[in-house]
Amino acid sequence: MNPDLDLSLHRVIRAPRASVWNAWTDPGSLARWWLPAPARCRVDRLEVRPAGAFVTSMSEDGSEYVPHLDACFLVVEESERLVFTTALDSGWRPATSEIVMTAEITLSDHPDGTEYQVLVRHGDPAARARHEELGFEHGWGTVTDQLTALVESAVRA
Repeated sequence: MNPDLDLSLHRVIRAPRASVWNAWTDPGSLARWWLPAPARCRVDRLEVRPAGAFVTSMSEDGSEYVPHLDACFLVVEESERLVFTTALDSGWRPATSEIVMTAEITLSDHPDGTEYQVLVRHGDPAARARHEELGFEHGWGTVTDQLTALVESAVRA
């Protein structure tokens, strides 16, 4: 990690790695946690494979949806790692995203469940600072808490 360019998040999730992986790769599950509540997420395309599309829309009240994310997967290692970027859109065209980033999600076994790590890379310090100003910690932290609640509640059920 380069502290001048990258932002990160780490959690231990008390659920099996397969459950966390499924929450990332199943459109219905992803829609339940991917945006900070009370916003609602619609998963428009989720092609979990290298070069696959990752497209979501968001709504404040569930009636009108607007674009949220138009990205593509770069790396998919089953139950271990997902890497996606907003530098290219889902059609592999250079993107005009407000925050150009590459996000790496890493899952590994932990005695209490799953070690969950997020590393978000930016092209320059200004982009990193902009992402931090826009609420990286709150946004990614909140959705990670929602992901955790979703998969941990399934374990308790």
